Amino acid sequence: MKKRRVLAGMMALTMALSLAGCGGGSSSSSSNSGSAESTAATAATNKDKPLCWFNRQPSNSSTGELDKDALNFNKDTYYVGFDANQGAELQGQMVVDYIKANADKIDRNGDGVIGYVLAIGDIGHNDSIARTRGVRTALGTGVGEAGNVDSSPAGTNVDGSSKVVQDAQLEVDGKTFTIRELASQEMKNSAGATWDAATAGNAINTWTASFGDQIDIVVSNNDGMGMSMFNAWAKDNSVPTFGYDANSDAVAAIAEGYGGTISQHADVQAYLTLRVLRNALDGVDIDTGIGTADEAGNCLVEGEDYRYSEEDRSYYALNIAVTADNYTEFADSTKIYDKVANQLDATKSPEKKVWLNIYNASDNFLSSTYQPLLENYDDLLNLKVDYIGGDGQTESNITNRLGNPSEYDAFAINMVKTDNAASYTELLSK
Repeated sequence: MKKRRVLAGMMALTMALSLAGCGGGSSSSSSNSGSAESTAATAATNKDKPLCWFNRQPSNSSTGELDKDALNFNKDTYYVGFDANQGAELQGQMVVDYIKANADKIDRNGDGVIGYVLAIGDIGHNDSIARTRGVRTALGTGVGEAGNVDSSPAGTNVDGSSKVVQDAQLEVDGKTFTIRELASQEMKNSAGATWDAATAGNAINTWTASFGDQIDIVVSNNDGMGMSMFNAWAKDNSVPTFGYDANSDAVAAIAEGYGGTISQHADVQAYLTLRVLRNALDGVDIDTGIGTADEAGNCLVEGEDYRYSEEDRSYYALNIAVTADNYTEFADSTKIYDKVANQLDATKSPEKKVWLNIYNASDNFLSSTYQPLLENYDDLLNLKVDYIGGDGQTESNITNRLGNPSEYDAFAINMVKTDNAASYTELLSK
């Protein structure tokens, strides 16, 4: 193994010098990827190895403030996720559009109130907060100023007396409806795991037993919880359910009455997660194969597929609404994106070893969509990835399996809690 690492380092250095001689690496910014020589020289130092945070952005779970220390751990550190606010707005608008298009039949009990229930994933997760705010803002049920709507669970609010949310009015074809969030809660199980599908299934059964005829719409922060509620009750009662993630089962369920979902362009996210590591390992400009075509022809379109925040060192995939009008285009959630589907030359991008964890091996989106996409892209990018699945509850369940970071060339980390970046950087700093 030692001989293999030394040989890989020599190959990387030789390639870098060759690129420098022909001008191939001249566009690389020192603030992004640095020189290939520097990368090769420090390859054996864990604290200098490429690091990509993904899916859960290092941040304060109470305020949402980004953890700039974690995002700037070294010069080859980046975050990859999706544009949470843009996606949240899409989800909210998708629900509003559905109500307007189906106003003649959506009020199931004819009481003039369109009631919805909301499954909240993790009250301390920026993405969950954004989705809750997005739905409430679009429906007018949010309390607070735009961009800072209260995202707290409302509990039960059948009578409309909650201080967390408010009743709204929506006029459709001359008729005015009251929009009310009947109930919402964080779907957290007894062991502490959030975004829990089983908990969501139990919640919808509890709600429907008390006020089922008042529920006209089911909304969820993700498809895992959404499908649990859909299968437990909404499907049989023809109540539209709206989720997030465009998981294959949710997309297929649109044909059976699932109202819609949001594709967070998982194919783009998975590609970017590994691509930023590949570029740093190769000592090339970070934009290679992203906004600038690589030699194989891989290239995304900024503003259409993703956006980049240099200040936050973060790549955000853009979202797409998936409804009855276009769901057949999203039937296979694990299909690699055709814009970045070309194999890299192994002589220029030799095999490297990556440690990558999924915070919860049972998470539907990450395990059924994201990881299969990563496994497709790792071959194209010549990366040998060790996939580590966590329990969704404790950081130590993951960090305890990063006992020998020196064995790896790069790291991709998906935290249990967004506050806990230091649990990983401390291991890499030793």
